[in-house]
Amino acid sequence: MFETFELTLQANCRLDRQPAILVAVSGGPDSLCLLHLLWGLGYQLVVAHLDHGIRPESAAEAAMVQRFTEGLGVRNIHERRDVPEYASQNGLSIEEAARNLRYQFLFGQAEALGLQAVAAGHTADDQVETVLMHLLRGAGLSGMRGMGYYSLPNPWSQTIPLVRPLLGVWREEIMAYLDQHGLQPNLDASNLEKRFYRNRLRHELIPQLEELNRGARKRIWKMASLLQEEDETIERVVAAAWGQCCLVDRNGAVAFHFGNLRDQQIGVQRRLVRRAIARLRPGLRDIDYETVERALEFMTSPTRSGQMDLAAGLRLSMEGERLWIADWGADLPDENWPQITPGKVLEIAIPGETRLSGNWVLRAEILPADDTLLAQAQANTDPYQAWLDLERLRPPLVVRGRIAGERFHPLGMGGQSLKLSDFMVNVKLPRRRRDNWPLLVMGEEIAWVPGYRIAETAGVKQKTRKILWITLMIENRRNE
Repeated sequence: MFETFELTLQANCRLDRQPAILVAVSGGPDSLCLLHLLWGLGYQLVVAHLDHGIRPESAAEAAMVQRFTEGLGVRNIHERRDVPEYASQNGLSIEEAARNLRYQFLFGQAEALGLQAVAAGHTADDQVETVLMHLLRGAGLSGMRGMGYYSLPNPWSQTIPLVRPLLGVWREEIMAYLDQHGLQPNLDASNLEKRFYRNRLRHELIPQLEELNRGARKRIWKMASLLQEEDETIERVVAAAWGQCCLVDRNGAVAFHFGNLRDQQIGVQRRLVRRAIARLRPGLRDIDYETVERALEFMTSPTRSGQMDLAAGLRLSMEGERLWIADWGADLPDENWPQITPGKVLEIAIPGETRLSGNWVLRAEILPADDTLLAQAQANTDPYQAWLDLERLRPPLVVRGRIAGERFHPLGMGGQSLKLSDFMVNVKLPRRRRDNWPLLVMGEEIAWVPGYRIAETAGVKQKTRKILWITLMIENRRNE
């Protein structure tokens, strides 16, 4: 067992003998076997044990782990947490609360001590149980692949891997190893309680599958291994799509370019949504089918408010060409939106520059009209540039926010007007940015809604003699 195990450590878990590895040891058969194997191969180790404070015998089990590690000459770190209290405060099941606190403890210690990895004692049997749990939940390929030998990044760290060296070892092999070396593990009686979902799989469903089809466990394990390889191939495609679609990923928010996301195949769309949720909720284990489908349905049929609840305190919202997945309490980044200070009216410098909020600058320049410039004006596709007929503009030319009830005469509508509020809705200008969106106004009439349209009464014509060329830009882009 030593030879194949050491090969797994090097090839699958990517472990070196130094620096030390943090080994999660509950004192049960799996973790005790893992610790003894690593110790026997001469790896530098630190043992971590978390007393969950659930069962009366937990203190005695912690003491047993302490004695065992001292006998091996291995450093032991022990803490106690009140899992029931944590579960109650956070609305979690006891199992989920224990898992969250356990991994927070393990990775916190590994980071503080500068260790190379956290090693857990998950076995081949655990892999089969995990795959079946995901199957019954209706998971996709990423769930059916089960656990991996090496996980980085993982929900608890971007730099410290979670490794599972026993993932190819069956429980009967572990018990035989413990008997051979005279090791006495702690036996957790709660592992027999069928009120826990995983225990029912272990003690009821899997034996029935073996009775129906001998060797079912091993076939499920092999299937998971094959699916991992295929899933990794798909993930490379998804990673490339993420680079094309993701515009923002910080401060509790992820934004996708809606058009680019919509152009992806439906399977890639699902994975991108899952990846966004996982980045915002790294400890969330169950991103179910209905959650992902709700997000895809929102893409094709947004709610009237432009936002909706997704899952686990996350919301979906649509702003122009951006689809946001974010915390309900998150302030969405807005550095790419031009804004003007509420209530402020700025007379623009002609020629010259006028500074708006943030790093936005409005630059105005007077140009003599000729055929080349008129053609350039007609061909302009930059929504943040306006080519205006200077002689058609009525002073003063100012920049301000919108006024309730005012109307706009967009170019291309034959001189007809509509409410500015309706225009903003039609062009999908983000609701939270409408009030302070900068407008170029001549007298009482809107000459230009930057980013969208100039007015019918302000555009250049063949008879134009002087052009007012206005550009709205972010200052750091201008300096590039």
